[in-house]
Amino acid sequence: MEHTVQMEIDRAVQSRIVRTLVAGQVLAGLGLGATVAVGAILAADLGGEALSGAAATSSTLGAALVSIPLARLAQRWGRRPALALGAGIAAGGSLITVLAIGIAFFPLLILGFAMLGVGTAVGLQARFAATDVAAPEHRGRDLSLVVWSTTIGAVAGPNLIGPGEAVAQWLSLPTNTGSFVFAIAAQLAATVLYLVLLRPDPLVLAGNKPVEPVAVADAGIVRGRGPLVFAIGSIAISHAVMVSIMAMTPVHLVQHGASLTVVGFTISLHIAGMYALSPVFGWASDHFGRIPTILVGQALFAASVLVVALGQLSNSAVTVGLVLLGLGWSASTVAGSALVADLSTGAMRLRIQGRSDTIMSLAGAFGGGFAGPILLVVGYAGLAWGAGILVLIVAAAALVVWRIKPTATSTPLLVSDSHQSLSR
Repeated sequence: MEHTVQMEIDRAVQSRIVRTLVAGQVLAGLGLGATVAVGAILAADLGGEALSGAAATSSTLGAALVSIPLARLAQRWGRRPALALGAGIAAGGSLITVLAIGIAFFPLLILGFAMLGVGTAVGLQARFAATDVAAPEHRGRDLSLVVWSTTIGAVAGPNLIGPGEAVAQWLSLPTNTGSFVFAIAAQLAATVLYLVLLRPDPLVLAGNKPVEPVAVADAGIVRGRGPLVFAIGSIAISHAVMVSIMAMTPVHLVQHGASLTVVGFTISLHIAGMYALSPVFGWASDHFGRIPTILVGQALFAASVLVVALGQLSNSAVTVGLVLLGLGWSASTVAGSALVADLSTGAMRLRIQGRSDTIMSLAGAFGGGFAGPILLVVGYAGLAWGAGILVLIVAAAALVVWRIKPTATSTPLLVSDSHQSLSR
């Protein structure tokens, strides 16, 4: 009876934690969704068209640079102050961006977007926070719910551009900066939300409880350095595949006569594919295993590559390919992140999670950075085929890891087991 009561209490606490993290993600998404939509425009206005991609690149690098420091802060003080600080820095980034536009100073604009990227790092850390005290059989589901909540901000955020301009005029701010007013308000609200409502701190709770192993179909793989390296690598490579194709799709469509409306519609459907079905993939990873779900993600990537490469001259085919691309990213990222959470359950958990987020962000930056030159050399179809090679690598590695059989004495990998390998 006492055990049943404690389980009910634990479920209620975890439910409150997930609701708070979801609300924080919605607020962050509302702000960042609007600012990302005008970032390239602002960078082009101040730095020229050649530097229009600098906003997205600096934001991605900003997320990469702070992922490990935020994780270390969380390890020392808990998730609550780390997430709140990150959201506060992102709010400061919006303020600096407005200032940079006002004084027409491009380097300051880059700094502002790098600080905005901290909001992305907060979102990545929040998905791991959802697993701190989650029941082993629900880690994938809880993580995916936090990922899914990004959909709301990603869809609603760009629609705040119009109202933002009205606010900018009312406040006598420069053109295209009104969205950042909403971003400041949303990120400050997220800061307060984390500080006030993320109680008890999930990481503090996790530190006081024994870690339970995950009980899914591929639980037997969780031993040794290899599976952990694979989990982090699958997230990073999948992110690079997604970013490289997605970043060049607007350029390709415009070059072949598509209107900006078509481009916007294609990217919107792609974003919906990235986030809308993440709870489905979270459920699948809990019930069928992390590795099988990652393989589903790679199969969706492969389908995307085929559709995009063979149908590059058709706007409809490219749109379908981008939806498949988003779905592949969702399945691979949700299941890969759940696997990292399964494998990193000791004192080094936060450092490994931080490194995973850093590697993921850097992979996205490299994917987006090299996609342009590759597009110029081999075209859009060639870019897709090149991404397909990365997909095959992840799929092959997944099959190798999945075939590893647990020994009679195998136990789930604790971070202490991998500390010496990953801390070098």
